[in-house]
Amino acid sequence: MMADDQPPSAPVVIYLTRHAEKNSGPDPALSERGLLRARNIATMLRRAGIAHIYATPFRRAHQTAEALALRMSLTVESYDPGAQAAFARHLLALGGNALVVGHTDTLPELISLLGGTPGMPFLETDFDRVYQLVVAADGLVTTTLLASLP
Repeated sequence: MMADDQPPSAPVVIYLTRHAEKNSGPDPALSERGLLRARNIATMLRRAGIAHIYATPFRRAHQTAEALALRMSLTVESYDPGAQAAFARHLLALGGNALVVGHTDTLPELISLLGGTPGMPFLETDFDRVYQLVVAADGLVTTTLLASLP
């Protein structure tokens, strides 16, 4: 390596998932099954080097994110799902790994804006998808679809 060469930057890893199973009603809380899934996602990501956790302002999204936030001593920050392009730019500029909890109607667009591949459309019954987007220093994005247990 020449003196003026810089070592390559570490890739940024962004995990995106839909909120876990919910009860019914306006702005519902997670169901018992949803709380279990949120804890399982937290277990799955506990060693992923998460430095930032975001969720939409809805209760079910925050509760899904809080399971990992509590484990990592982090705060869940709200983001505006109506400003996805600005949020995508923010995530790419962070320089640290992140978890984002969204919804069936917001995640595919956000994944695309981040340079990832959302895959098949979400169904209302899909709660197990966890996307891992690895953003290399050169901007190349690799999308891996993981699954969470209920």
